[in-house]
Amino acid sequence: MKKRTLLAVLAAVVGLGVTAGTVKFLMHREYHAPYRPETSAVAETPRDQGIADQKAEQEKADKDKPYQEVEYRAFPKIGSRVAIWIVAQLHLLFAAFVLAVPLFALIIEFIGYRTKDPRYDRLAHEFTKLLSVSFSLTGTFGAFLTFMLIILYPKFTTYLVSVFSITFLPYVLLFFAEAFFLYTYYYGWGKFSPRVHLLLGLGLNLVGTAIMLIANAWLTFMTSPSGISEKGALISTWDAVHNYTWMPINIHRIIANVAFGGSVAAAYAAFKFLGAKTDEDRAHYDWMGYIGNFVAICAFLPLPFAGYYLAKEIYAYSQTLGLTMMGGAFSWLFIIQAVLIGNLFLAANYYLWLGMGRIAGAEQFQKYIKYLLILVAICFAVWATPRSIISTVSEVRAMGGSSHPALGFLGVMSAKNTAVNILILTTYISFLLYRRSGKTPTVKWAKSGNRAQLAIFLVAASIVIFLGVYGYFVEAAVRIAFSIPQVLSVLAAMISVTVIDVFLFRNAKKAGEPRWGQIAPISQYVLIFIAVTFTWLMGLMGYVRSGLRQHWHVYGVMRDTSVDAFTPTLGFATKIVSVTVLIFFLLISFVFWLASLGGKKDWEPKAKAVEAAEEGAAA
Repeated sequence: MKKRTLLAVLAAVVGLGVTAGTVKFLMHREYHAPYRPETSAVAETPRDQGIADQKAEQEKADKDKPYQEVEYRAFPKIGSRVAIWIVAQLHLLFAAFVLAVPLFALIIEFIGYRTKDPRYDRLAHEFTKLLSVSFSLTGTFGAFLTFMLIILYPKFTTYLVSVFSITFLPYVLLFFAEAFFLYTYYYGWGKFSPRVHLLLGLGLNLVGTAIMLIANAWLTFMTSPSGISEKGALISTWDAVHNYTWMPINIHRIIANVAFGGSVAAAYAAFKFLGAKTDEDRAHYDWMGYIGNFVAICAFLPLPFAGYYLAKEIYAYSQTLGLTMMGGAFSWLFIIQAVLIGNLFLAANYYLWLGMGRIAGAEQFQKYIKYLLILVAICFAVWATPRSIISTVSEVRAMGGSSHPALGFLGVMSAKNTAVNILILTTYISFLLYRRSGKTPTVKWAKSGNRAQLAIFLVAASIVIFLGVYGYFVEAAVRIAFSIPQVLSVLAAMISVTVIDVFLFRNAKKAGEPRWGQIAPISQYVLIFIAVTFTWLMGLMGYVRSGLRQHWHVYGVMRDTSVDAFTPTLGFATKIVSVTVLIFFLLISFVFWLASLGGKKDWEPKAKAVEAAEEGAAA
């Protein structure tokens, strides 16, 4: 027992000793940071001294660095020029649409006001539905383009601002005015008296046109600068605005915008027609597509003439630019242009021929379609024939040159001017046959009127063909001048025949009203094809207009010294234009979808919808 007690006491003493030793170790052996001598006490190595000196020199250089203006900045991946190209093209496409739609919407509304036909008012309102989101996208891309120009091309942008600074404030004020007129015009539909609403539409069109005129001055100054000294200093802002190509581009753009806007509006109608569930909706959107296409064709027919006027002024300003455009780097592009325009004419005629199927009594004119098709095909082939063809060395030797011994004669302007004028006359005849379908004139002078119209067509065609053939036997300057009487003869023929036709078919007997909605579905795809082709054509010709300057920001004044100072190849340009057109139609499809939401019912929970259906059944 004593031993156990002794062992317990001994264990307790040992435990206390271990505990005391542990506590003492922890109290006197805590962690201390390792000892390091002071920095001043350690000698610097040569590498450390070099790094310190380099840092000091960099700090001194940063403080003494002077301000230097940056000429260019690079956009990642695709480059600055391609980025500006795409954004500018998208802005111009939406701007063209926003400027064009109010014009023919106002005309249609005015027709409805005069005729008291509510269909026209509904149609004009339907067109205007597309404007709200399109206007927002136009402003967004415009702001994006402005910021990108400031960031990527600061020196060029600064120079352009110095020349046109006085125009920027009116431009901004007009933009706000356009927003006011547009939204008041759209949301005030049916809220104001017809006259007040028409005045709002007129204000919208006037303000939009003024905006376009100012922007065109900036654009055309880059190609045909004026109002400045030889070293680029501003002398007269008005002369800078009113340069050689300003008025031609104004006329060309107004006509092209209307044709483009009409084609896109017709594509929207085709989109709605293909998704329509009722005969009433199909009839409405068939009629809407016809009106949109009619507007596009009416503007498209004189468009080549406006293009000739623009080309003439480019030649007048600089023969170098003119030769580059038609006979140099861009000559083959105009062959592609001819193919695209030929497709537009073919599609427009095809749509009119299909449209005859909705009119009772049109069978009497369908026998002429095959002859019109032959004329369109021949003119198309002549217009698309190049002067010099791509060939091998052996083929060049066999032909005796780069031009085909027979077909080469079709590649000069005499043949092409003749072909396009006959093509325009043929398309006009197709429209005339469509207009006459199902109608019988009742005036006593009907036969004389028909003969007079036929004589006018034959005289106009004879003048066009004679001048085209005679152009091969005169010098180039005279040959180019022949295009003016050719154009005037065609315009005079269309105007005079239209006047006779209006009086000829006044109070005419009708076999029946057009059966709107009863047309082959393929006609709607034709309308979409016309819109896509027209958009692609606008993008391609924009490349020509800008590419003419080659390595100049402002032709002959400010040289482009960036890495992009070269003319893009035709293949590269078509890729960029194609991508831009694809982006545009993805965005415009979004606009179409938003516009179509307005006619749909509000969303309701399923339970409420079922209850409403049961209550309706019980009632």
